[in-house]
Amino acid sequence: MAKSKEARGIIKLVSSESSHCYFTQKNRNNTKERIQLKKYDPTLRKRVMYKEAGKL
Repeated sequence: MAKSKEARGIIKLVSSESSHCYFTQKNRNNTKERIQLKKYDPTLRKRVMYKEAGKL
């Protein structure tokens, strides 16, 4: 049997101000473009913009 393409994939979010990163899931059917989120960076101890680096 053929394996169906999964809608959800694991992506890496990288901080714009440090080397910290988060791993999360994204539904590729609903969100085609790369996402940008404002999240807490523990190395800087403040909220910064995180950008999608790529899928794993």
